[in-house]
Amino acid sequence: MKLDLSDLDRVASFFRAFAEPTRLALLQELQEGPRNVGELVATLAMTQTNISKQLKILFEAGLLAREKQGTSVSYSICEHTVLDLCRIACDKLNRETRPKNLKF
Repeated sequence: MKLDLSDLDRVASFFRAFAEPTRLALLQELQEGPRNVGELVATLAMTQTNISKQLKILFEAGLLAREKQGTSVSYSICEHTVLDLCRIACDKLNRETRPKNLKF
């Protein structure tokens, strides 16, 4: 079955969520469990503004859930197939270049 252009646009939009290294770093951190913005800032040594912006993009793509806990917001992966896609990408890159063993 072929997809029409509007469906292909939705697929492309989904994959765009992976097209930024900070978003991939966030997904990598969140695979260990829910984190709030402050924890992610400390772990990734990036600005709060940038992390919040990237979390919003992942949330709007339907990859993350968020839960308010007092004055902070905790983020978690709600679409676990995202981790499978990242592993598939790492496996492909490992087949192409053997010097590094990429793992997600």
